[in-house]
Amino acid sequence: MKIASIETIQMRHVLAHPAGPGGVYNRARSTLLVRMETDEGLVGWGETAPLGGVRHAIEQDFAPRLLGRDPAWVQRRWREPWLAPFESGLAIAALDIAIHDLWGKALGVPIHQLYGGALRTRVPAYASGMIYLEGIHPRDRWIPEALGLVEQGFRAIKLRTGRYDAEVELPLLARLREAVPADVRLAVDAWGSYTLPTALRVGRELGAMGFSFYEEPLPQYGYREYPQLTAALDIAISGGEMLQTRDQFRELFERRAVNIVQPDVSLCGGIAEILFIADLASLYGIRTLPHSWNGAITEAASLQVAALLPEPTLVPGNDIPLLEHDTTENPFVTGGLREPLVFRDGAFELPTGPGLGIEMDEDWLRAHEVDRHPPITLQG
Repeated sequence: MKIASIETIQMRHVLAHPAGPGGVYNRARSTLLVRMETDEGLVGWGETAPLGGVRHAIEQDFAPRLLGRDPAWVQRRWREPWLAPFESGLAIAALDIAIHDLWGKALGVPIHQLYGGALRTRVPAYASGMIYLEGIHPRDRWIPEALGLVEQGFRAIKLRTGRYDAEVELPLLARLREAVPADVRLAVDAWGSYTLPTALRVGRELGAMGFSFYEEPLPQYGYREYPQLTAALDIAISGGEMLQTRDQFRELFERRAVNIVQPDVSLCGGIAEILFIADLASLYGIRTLPHSWNGAITEAASLQVAALLPEPTLVPGNDIPLLEHDTTENPFVTGGLREPLVFRDGAFELPTGPGLGIEMDEDWLRAHEVDRHPPITLQG
């Protein structure tokens, strides 16, 4: 079996209402898909963020090195070490996910079986939502939205903070904590909105309220002040979603910058790499919660990864790895699949089908794509 063609597909959806985290309102959601097909007709899917240069790297730099190779043998062999400093974690991630999808399909097993089998068949999920909507104050929607997510079955919720002054948001967070059932865990993502003094003050308040973790409250460039913040607070500090290389993660761990690391399978180099990063994190006593803020392919890959991650201690049920599930307006999570992932009682069922365990609806994709490049093939 040989990889015979690779094509990239740009997807874009204009939001009904501009929305975003603390620092920006997005007008649209976008993603970049990779469709990889073998000479025997098997199709593997990958996904990444469509940032500048990523598509070019996939098509011009990496695809030619994959064409003609057997997907069952190419994994970990197509990235020569001397190229590592020049690699794009985003471009490699999309291709790596597609290779894993093909690898599993070629052998007729789910991806988790390629790594010895899943540690759990149901992965608890947290609702990743409650972002800011332009022109709507959080006091008017945080509590109703959170209670609606609880009604859907979520037992953990992450919301965004940092757009308004701490004096405005902290009382709202206290009321939210009181309104949501005590057994539903809450966390916040401040998206780099605070200075160190404000991050410390907000973190102490969140810890006293019983919030589970506090994601990226300081600017993420270099994570410079994070060691000081992490050492000063009791609440767990999380971060690392934007990092692309294992060396960047190693530096984060050595500096004790976070308590929880959040690598994104579609950004950090793919499935093999995120599992390596999780193993590396465990050597430093740092938990891994995969970040997932893209489409159905990223979520399916993250689900396979989360099913493989061991619990951080020998105590059963203590801090089980969670799946991040985007509950905002995002058709690329809810659409594009012939059969949706199964969510029940606060957890996603691990698919049993080969590869990623999902089947893409290519008619739906064609109806929603904005740009599909011609396939790169063995014939050129």
